[in-house]
Amino acid sequence: MSNLQPVRGTRDILPEEMRRHRVVVDAARAVAARYGYHEMVTPVFEFTEVFKRTLGETSDVVTKEMYTFSISDGEQVTLRPEATAGVARALISGGLSQSLPLKVFYTGPMFRHERPQKGRYRQFHQIDVELLGVAEPQADVEIIALGADILSTLGLGEHTTLELNTLGDPESRKAYRAALVDYFSDHRDRLSADSQDRLVRNPLRILDSKDKGDRALIADAPLFGEYLNQQSKDFFAKVLEGLDLLGIRYTLNDRLVRGLDYYTHTAFEFTTTALGAQGTVLAGGRYDGLVETMGGPSVPGIGWAAGVERLALLLAEAPQAPRPIAVVPVGDAAQPAAMKLTQDLRHAGFVVELGYSGNLKKRMQRANKMNARAALLLGEEELAAGSATLRDLDSGKQELVSLDSLAERLSHLS
Repeated sequence: MSNLQPVRGTRDILPEEMRRHRVVVDAARAVAARYGYHEMVTPVFEFTEVFKRTLGETSDVVTKEMYTFSISDGEQVTLRPEATAGVARALISGGLSQSLPLKVFYTGPMFRHERPQKGRYRQFHQIDVELLGVAEPQADVEIIALGADILSTLGLGEHTTLELNTLGDPESRKAYRAALVDYFSDHRDRLSADSQDRLVRNPLRILDSKDKGDRALIADAPLFGEYLNQQSKDFFAKVLEGLDLLGIRYTLNDRLVRGLDYYTHTAFEFTTTALGAQGTVLAGGRYDGLVETMGGPSVPGIGWAAGVERLALLLAEAPQAPRPIAVVPVGDAAQPAAMKLTQDLRHAGFVVELGYSGNLKKRMQRANKMNARAALLLGEEELAAGSATLRDLDSGKQELVSLDSLAERLSHLS
């Protein structure tokens, strides 16, 4: 192949965009730490069963989007399409259920074979938080507040809307499921082929359908709120009270659901209109039955995930690279001293560049091209005096500064 390109749905994240990513991840990591969340990471691939159990055998992710392959002993492994399953598996295999509550922050690449679109790729990156071991609605409030604080820190709080719903407890969910089956069964011949299949396997997922015919039927479908028992209503009321107390604004969306049976109570999304139709930037919910579904103990949990690429697109402007100090040796004799000075200044915490070759003119041109804040010239006179000529590349002014006081002088450059 003569013209090598990235695989479709993947791309190189070049330095300017990577700075955007770093802003997102660093902000999320710092805010999560203030909430007491500790960073962890799981393997980039897991046994396929980890995701089949958690995402459901019939989900689109499992049936259409996972990258699955066999390893030498015939076992099936899958590149992780999301983070929660790996965290839950780690809780079981690592014996972490003895140290609950478990509060973790997570970031890394995920993989899904889906149609690439704006801000969505087949290899993409997420930030993710999980709170395991807390059944009280206070956990729901905290996890949502954490997401809201991260968005606010990124300057996106005013550009996103928190949409909220309750899925109730298992009893309420069972009643709602039966109502959906009754309703959609009466209109089965008008459902899309995918939704006809979902009607048998997982009727709540019909509510996620994008098919126009399905959407028309969904508009008149029963609402979840009509089937909530009092316990579920009380739980959700406490979540709303907590959000009101913290001043977190929200919009109730009674069509916001999660299709799998281990999801309970709170479901939420932060959405935006700035990215077109695909407007969700952060989404999560409570999954009290997940760990038990995977063969572990009964451990309540709640969490969310957010796409780094999508959040990076929403940043007002790309952060600028730090402006370096350019060290410029004048003549070959100054090269060793310039190399030593460069290393000393790096150890002192400065971003420093030393050109690899060229005369004074070329090195100064390179310094200007890299947007250097200042240049340090080392020639025979400077070496003899134990000094360097500091040239301010913004003002053009220059002065002779002793090497001993150079770090302090550079620290005062704005």
